[in-house]
Amino acid sequence: MKNSEKIQQTKEYLLSKIKFCPSVGLVLGSGLGILAEEIENPVYINYDEIPHFPVSTVEGHEGRLVIGNLRGKRVIAMQGRFHYYEGHSLDAVTYPIRIMKAIGVQQIIVTNAAGGINPSFKTGDLMIIKDHINLTSQNPLIGPNSEGLRFPDMTEAYSKSLINLAKEIANKNKINVLEGVYAGMPGPSYETPAEIKFLSVIGADAVGMSTVPEVIVAKHSGLEVLGISCISNMAAGISEYSLTHEEVMETTEKIKAQFLILVKEIVADM
Repeated sequence: MKNSEKIQQTKEYLLSKIKFCPSVGLVLGSGLGILAEEIENPVYINYDEIPHFPVSTVEGHEGRLVIGNLRGKRVIAMQGRFHYYEGHSLDAVTYPIRIMKAIGVQQIIVTNAAGGINPSFKTGDLMIIKDHINLTSQNPLIGPNSEGLRFPDMTEAYSKSLINLAKEIANKNKINVLEGVYAGMPGPSYETPAEIKFLSVIGADAVGMSTVPEVIVAKHSGLEVLGISCISNMAAGISEYSLTHEEVMETTEKIKAQFLILVKEIVADM
């Protein structure tokens, strides 16, 4: 079956479950799915019920869509995402982004938990992503092209206007936010100290195992993108401690109040 036919089937299924088309999409990373609990009049749709959707297997990812209203905007939230390291193809990893576009989404906020590389960062910081480095050795646009430009421009992968909006809202609410470059790695092993040193040399401020393929497809689809990382741990060679997924979850729990305020206010002004 052609990808366009799959998208049409998924679109029809979702639209049969809701009474409106959302305009804002939210991709919620490890430990950050709490934002979906703020959505009013929610419709919950488990991934395993949706035609052609993969299923998330990572702790801290609920594995469902939540569709409803958030601060006066109609939104669709991924409460849990898909990762290349789970064994999914990049087509599958980014399929929900294609669906968001198909059902009317125009702007998207992607969030993640990331390891801090910049020595001025600390655990619990929020970083607005100003650019990324794709080190997955893959690109989700490889193959037949039917949904956008064959060679999409990535000069402004992350919307400058949305970055400015996020900074204004953070300042208004006295939330400290940083800006930085996110390096996307395939995972699932955490990076070695030598790899982190390399990433620092080439300009990365934080590192993670998601986001980059989604943003490439979002840009290819004509969506305006804002990215926010929670610095959930300091990366190997910078941190004195062994890295664990439990630490990631603990950190995101601690910063959830500021994260919720920031994203909800951004959505309200989008």
